[in-house]
Amino acid sequence: METESRTRVLDRVRGMLADTRPLRTPAYRRLWLAAIVTTIGSQLTLVAVAYQLYDLTGSSAWVGLTGLFGLVPLIVFGLWGGAIADAVDRRTLLLVTVTGIAVTSLLLFVTAATGLGGPWLVLSLVALQTAFIAVDQPTRSAVLPRLLPADQLPAANALTMTVFQTGAVAGPLLAGGLILVTGVPALYLLDAVALLATLWASWRLPPMPQERDGRPRAGLREIVAGFRYAAMHKILLVSFLIDVVAMGFGMPRAVFPELAQVRFAQPFGSGVALGALYAAIPIGMVIAGLFSGWLARVGRQGVAVAASICVWGIGVALFGVTGSIFLAVAFLALAGAGDLVSSVYRSSMLQSVATDEMRGRMQGVFIVVVAGGPRLADMWHGAAADWIGPGAAATVGGVAVVVGAVAVLVAFPAFWRFRVELGQRTPDR
Repeated sequence: METESRTRVLDRVRGMLADTRPLRTPAYRRLWLAAIVTTIGSQLTLVAVAYQLYDLTGSSAWVGLTGLFGLVPLIVFGLWGGAIADAVDRRTLLLVTVTGIAVTSLLLFVTAATGLGGPWLVLSLVALQTAFIAVDQPTRSAVLPRLLPADQLPAANALTMTVFQTGAVAGPLLAGGLILVTGVPALYLLDAVALLATLWASWRLPPMPQERDGRPRAGLREIVAGFRYAAMHKILLVSFLIDVVAMGFGMPRAVFPELAQVRFAQPFGSGVALGALYAAIPIGMVIAGLFSGWLARVGRQGVAVAASICVWGIGVALFGVTGSIFLAVAFLALAGAGDLVSSVYRSSMLQSVATDEMRGRMQGVFIVVVAGGPRLADMWHGAAADWIGPGAAATVGGVAVVVGAVAVLVAFPAFWRFRVELGQRTPDR
């Protein structure tokens, strides 16, 4: 009896931990391992850009401009990139985009090392790099259903997000320490070198040509067809809208540099505080990802998305009012845990519903929403921080997330009622 009881306990513990079945597929495993390195590198650049702009200008509003300079190429190339991913070999496209991201990191290194160009050149390079990222991300997401069976997609999304967020924890903390030792230029250079890992993993992918009748196209007509396709799936449209509410109102990263200097500099210094703030949300996402086995047992996914977004908003609101760096990290980590749960379910909904010939375009819309929302938040948080203070701006945004999420659910009650039948495989169509 004791042995049986112990076995049941162990089975329950294993059921709570992350599902690692996708790692048995070599192509996915290589992408996953490469992401550990390259995510750290991308976070080095993220922190370096914010630090460099604030150092050059002394204003959070300038840091917030990264949102504007990233938003326009994100929308244009996210939508167009999704159409391109549906028209060409996705492996070849990944090789092009990863190379472009690395080259722009090298150019940012030159600006920081030489002092040439000033903040406008930095912002322009951010825009160029965002354009490459906007094509890369929907292509990378559209690759997964070609590599894995449909019933492993939620697990793969949880694993991918967990490793990305693990790098997002280590990257800012490493950046905070390296700024004090090597300065900003080395962060950009390390990012460019780290991207070699993803270049290698992409090179090892099998060819992924598009099998269509006639000549593949990636123009305006194909983009419009993607929107028309999305309009046929109302639950996905609402999932996009509720994420815009969550990220557009709630992402407080534009106020991190100012809060690190004026509120949280003691006792460790502003550089360490800045790294801790950037790492806090990913810390919560990593913890939630490590214990994500239960996600596959939730049928009421609409309720789960709504509840997790409210957790995000509450965590951000509490972050804005605390004066302790330790509580600030804890509240942002709580918000990050909510974001992980929401992201896993929304990604899985999209990947399982869309057909292969439409996945690139659907992922393009998804990336625009997921990455565009924080850039909207960057713009208004930066301006609001100069007006009402950085902490108040974050708290207002967190409260707005909860109010906005409730408003969306009232307007679209079908999303709240959305559920999936547990134990059924979704066909890879």
